[in-house]
Amino acid sequence: MKKAVSLFILVAFIMGCAPEIGSKEWCENLKEKPKGDWTMTEMKDYTKHCIF
Repeated sequence: MKKAVSLFILVAFIMGCAPEIGSKEWCENLKEKPKGDWTMTEMKDYTKHCIF
């Protein structure tokens, strides 16, 4: 049980540190990431929030 709670807290902490999708910081981070490593969701979100 302690392992499950610890894992949940770790995941919540990591997710809390990521910039919000569509924010200027998120767009800059994605620009630096090689386009071959982008997921389909990242491509869609980048086009929606950073280009248009």
